[in-house]
Amino acid sequence: MTQVEIPLNLSRFENSPKEQATLSEVLACRKAAEEFIAEERYLDAMERTVAALRTMREFPQYDDPEFRALLVALLFDLAEIHFALKNYKQSEKELEALFKVLDHLVKLDEDRFGKFHILAMELSTRILRSRKKALDLLVKQQMNAGTLYEKVNAGVVAATDKLVDSLRNVGELLASTGDLKAALKFYAEAIKYSKKRTGRVTRKEVQMTIEMAEIMMRIKQMRPRARRLLQAILPHAISLETIELEQNIIALTEVIDSEVDNDNKWKAFIHKVTTAAKSKFKKKEKAQEDPETSEQADATDNAGQSDK
Repeated sequence: MTQVEIPLNLSRFENSPKEQATLSEVLACRKAAEEFIAEERYLDAMERTVAALRTMREFPQYDDPEFRALLVALLFDLAEIHFALKNYKQSEKELEALFKVLDHLVKLDEDRFGKFHILAMELSTRILRSRKKALDLLVKQQMNAGTLYEKVNAGVVAATDKLVDSLRNVGELLASTGDLKAALKFYAEAIKYSKKRTGRVTRKEVQMTIEMAEIMMRIKQMRPRARRLLQAILPHAISLETIELEQNIIALTEVIDSEVDNDNKWKAFIHKVTTAAKSKFKKKEKAQEDPETSEQADATDNAGQSDK
């Protein structure tokens, strides 16, 4: 995946040090995420993107076009990262927020932002196709798992490894379609059989546990449990000398600690962005119909800025 680049007019903030510092920090996070994406370290990229979104909340003017343009870019990033992680349901949610903000930008300047609406539609199509494919594969994998269960119960040793992979695939497919709790059950089964097969914690069990924690963290009530699970598996990753797995565990832990992607503060933030933009466009529409109303609206805006 490649990041969507939206040209920004940052020269407007040369005399606004707070706004400039906020935007610079966000761009730095996005640059770091780009490097992680190039290395296919998507969990680290997600952590950097979430950090950027958290920083965006510090920007004083939510209805500023440059702020909203950068927000759209970050939402594109997050949707693409979740897509790369085969988390299609969450990717769709990010796109919903993206369209809300982008629709207002297109109204403001169609020449500048129209093409990004097309890119969002293309991503939406890719997600829907992938979800349909995942559902088709899910049926086949569940049938395959049932057959393998019978072989394992019959004492066919070689069937255990295949069963573990099949259960893991079912869990992954269920997670991609949004059935998270069912996905966790299949991952738990896969880890149980894998440990029984090897008699110890291997790289495969660590990786599956990380994937299980990543699903848990999408359920708000289960985030503390996901964090404990990651902390419990970290020593095993260290003893196996698997730097990549260690990095993934740390990245996921930081995302959980930030609690930005799905918490109430983030929802309120998006609501404030879209509401502020909608209010501004309504005032402009009324102003075109009634010049007198326009003067009153401008006076109200100026008074509001003075209060700030």
